[in-house]
Amino acid sequence: MKDKYWLMGPIYDAVSFLFAGNAILKCKCSMLSSEHLKPGDKVLFAGIGHGKEAIYAAEQGAEVTVVDLSKAMLDKFKEGLDKSNKNLNIKIVHKDIMRVDNFGEYDMIAANFFLNVFNEGFMSEVLKHLIKLGKDDASIVVSDFAMPEGNALARFAKRAYWYTAIGIFWATTGAALHPVYDYRRHMTDQGLNVVDKKHTTVLGLNAYTSFLGKKS
Repeated sequence: MKDKYWLMGPIYDAVSFLFAGNAILKCKCSMLSSEHLKPGDKVLFAGIGHGKEAIYAAEQGAEVTVVDLSKAMLDKFKEGLDKSNKNLNIKIVHKDIMRVDNFGEYDMIAANFFLNVFNEGFMSEVLKHLIKLGKDDASIVVSDFAMPEGNALARFAKRAYWYTAIGIFWATTGAALHPVYDYRRHMTDQGLNVVDKKHTTVLGLNAYTSFLGKKS
């Protein structure tokens, strides 16, 4: 099967930087502080992409597993890992996340700018699967584009920003076209208690949001 990210995979980080500077990486790392991540924690990153946040988590002492179906994405992740010149505890899994069945194993599961490629029904199933991979007290992190909130101009800008981004991924990878998902609602609907929320700004707007939910 052809890698859907054969075109976008090699340039994903460059496109992200052109689109938002370091804001996307900052959002991806926002829940990886000592407040939520402890040395020795087992962390799974789903749909890792180039994965600088996974390397950062491993540098904090976490035992990291990264999963991606795209070989192009994993190749770029391995390049970044090699450039770090550090002996980090990172396991690389080239696999469909829905076929990962280490249920109840992880202290934290992170889905950073990953769930947005699916239609809403399947996205909900993926989120449910990720929750099952966590321990009873696991943290589930979802980072993505912010809901179009604020005044009329801010809402318009956020919608335009989102549809530009998802339009590029629809054209290059076949990602689903849809409005910004209300991840807080989806997380609470699936029994998570959302205990933290962090915004990342671009040009003064809350462009990205990271949610951390705890299993009850």
